[in-house]
Amino acid sequence: MGLCRTHDPTSGRSAESGSAVAGWALACHGVNGIGNPAMGKMMKVTIADFASREVQSKSDSDLTRAITEGKGKMKPVKKLAGEPEDAVAFIRTLKNKKIK
Repeated sequence: MGLCRTHDPTSGRSAESGSAVAGWALACHGVNGIGNPAMGKMMKVTIADFASREVQSKSDSDLTRAITEGKGKMKPVKKLAGEPEDAVAFIRTLKNKKIK
């Protein structure tokens, strides 16, 4: 996957989707951030769609905490290419890209 530099106007931060997010989120959240149904079924969970109202309505600090501390069956992310805030900025860019 190539790097795609995006900018979140609400936070003023940029995110490289290919490095800041894709490396840690790909297996569970998929390439588009909508959730990998096969992984969800295997883990017996519903994997959050990054573009969903539920995810987008969370504060930046809540998303950062989920990334760095984990949430439910999601373990904390130990290796990010950038800062957790860069991953949050990328998640914010998906707000208007609902695929489902």
